Amino acid sequence: MGQYRHRIRFRELHGIVLLDKPEGLSSSQALQSARRTLRAAKGGHAGALDPLATGLLPLCFGEATKLAHGLLGSRKAYLAECRLGITTTTADREGDIVAERPVPVLDEARVEAALARFRGRIVQVPPAYSALKQGGEPLYVKARRGEAVDVPPREVDIFRLEARGHAADRLDLYVECGSGTYIRSLAVDLGEALGCGAHLASLRRLWVEPFREPSMTTLEQLEQAMAQGDQALQGLLLPIDVAVADLPALHLDAAQSLAVVQGRRIELPGRAPGRCAAFASDGRLLALGELDEGGRMQILRGFNLPPA
Repeated sequence: MGQYRHRIRFRELHGIVLLDKPEGLSSSQALQSARRTLRAAKGGHAGALDPLATGLLPLCFGEATKLAHGLLGSRKAYLAECRLGITTTTADREGDIVAERPVPVLDEARVEAALARFRGRIVQVPPAYSALKQGGEPLYVKARRGEAVDVPPREVDIFRLEARGHAADRLDLYVECGSGTYIRSLAVDLGEALGCGAHLASLRRLWVEPFREPSMTTLEQLEQAMAQGDQALQGLLLPIDVAVADLPALHLDAAQSLAVVQGRRIELPGRAPGRCAAFASDGRLLALGELDEGGRMQILRGFNLPPA
């Protein structure tokens, strides 16, 4: 009887939580903890963080999960601490030490010369201990079994890379990068460029587009808000349309809204081509769309939100 007494009664909940993920939890664990706290029937996260990492992890609930994939390709910013002179099996502090080398004396010119090699579009080899899949299985599962893992290189974008301080065996970095970039791999490659090796000691994600100045929420704050009631929760659960705030907004009339709900194309002559967000007359987000040169809108993703 006890297991039924404590069963969570999930509910339809739509919105986005900008979680400050704590160290020690995987992104999936953090999501499930928040989902249980909110009693949300459906949830997903946008852009995984390693258990070692902290910082912004957008959590999407209900209809907002349809936006999670779009957020994955967004620009992101991190603060990273690299430990110089030591390489590890996992490219971070949680792995076994592979090699130790002396760290040369580093001045600003030498650090800047190394950083310059990793700005722009670069080729990077993701860590063997990563969630990338081969043959339907995550690479870290293969690596933990002791199997040889051949990870193909790929191109990634580093928009900004700056030193924020360094000591005898430590280099602090500010990184702005695109989708698919591994900061662990960046730490390893930078260590090789400096001639001493390195691994990632700590990592914090500062923002993810379009959330450039996020007011983050902790798991503890979610629990407190739930205990205080829905009014307190609404201050932490952002509406879905915040994720499309950077897109041109189309405010539709009743006939146009009905057409979009039914999945039919609508024509909006005179509108600039490109991606857009379509809203009903009551303010609900109806769809993400793509306008062609003639003003015809193709529906990319429709939303079934309750009336405002």
